[in-house]
Amino acid sequence: MKAEHILIIRFSAIGDVAMTVPVVYSLAKQYPHLRITVLSRPFARHFFENLAPNVGFMGADIKVEYHGIKGLNALYRRLAAKHFTAVADFHNVLRSNYLRLRFNMAKYPVAHINKHRDGKRRLTATSNKKMQQQPTSFQNYADVLAELGYPIHIDFTSIFPPEGGNLRLLPNNIIGEKKGFQQWIGIAPFAAHKGKIYPIRLMEQVINQLINNHPSCRIYLFGGGKEEKEILNGWASKYDNCINASAELKGLSQELILMSHLDVMVSMDSANMHLASLVHTPVVSVWGATHPYAGFMGWGQNPDNAVQISLECRPCSIYGKKPCMRGDYACLQNITPELIVARIEATLKLKK
Repeated sequence: MKAEHILIIRFSAIGDVAMTVPVVYSLAKQYPHLRITVLSRPFARHFFENLAPNVGFMGADIKVEYHGIKGLNALYRRLAAKHFTAVADFHNVLRSNYLRLRFNMAKYPVAHINKHRDGKRRLTATSNKKMQQQPTSFQNYADVLAELGYPIHIDFTSIFPPEGGNLRLLPNNIIGEKKGFQQWIGIAPFAAHKGKIYPIRLMEQVINQLINNHPSCRIYLFGGGKEEKEILNGWASKYDNCINASAELKGLSQELILMSHLDVMVSMDSANMHLASLVHTPVVSVWGATHPYAGFMGWGQNPDNAVQISLECRPCSIYGKKPCMRGDYACLQNITPELIVARIEATLKLKK
């Protein structure tokens, strides 16, 4: 009898891939006889290489090595040589659809994600808006596995043991040892789209208030773009409590280790919310044009920590790409720093 070996396909951005981790872990734990191979972009290796003994990772650069139809055909031949017994498409876009078509033609059992687009359209409609919680990405992924004969109960806490990642692997002169009296707070103030970014001037007020409330705290800043680095470096120069972690650490694996020791992470509806969720760190998330009802809340996060205000136009976008129909981004501008700080303080109290 052919050994069971499932291929899971999910390319896309880092946050979307991070959301597959609780599902893949649960599948691996509940079906220990099943071999699992995750196909994704190379950056995702850090999520899966030590996740479970029966989980493997396959990186594919779909923009260079496997670009276009010719590249996808080469990738399919490489995949077919693995002799999978089932294929789970967690992405359902042109590239994964083409691979799925090839596997279908070869009579493989194949299933793909339902993105529930109709419900999301009603959620973001400009009229007759229907504010209804959509199935989460985690549930959507699990539904694909169930269709292939692998129903799961999602049971995941962290990619690290309960004590967190090994701080000794980080630069000691930058991070050092966490003192018992210190609060370690992460702040990731950026996102891919303007509709998801809290105004920088207001985020600086959040930092000021946190330092006033906790003079011994350490605030670790996360963000990698050129403009982002300039802002974070400016804060790190201005405030002794602030450290630009993304500039000091070497890549995603080290950032995840540090995140696992934070008392709280402050993030937008962005990848850092999902990265902190993978290491069991509570997240105070700030939502503007988007909404948790779309199904993209971080795994295991407290819904009360989603900082948002009610506006008739919210949410106007699933991914935050659309320009503001009002022109003023009131959904973000009208969130006070005090509201964010209050949620941070409530989370810190729970950590004591």
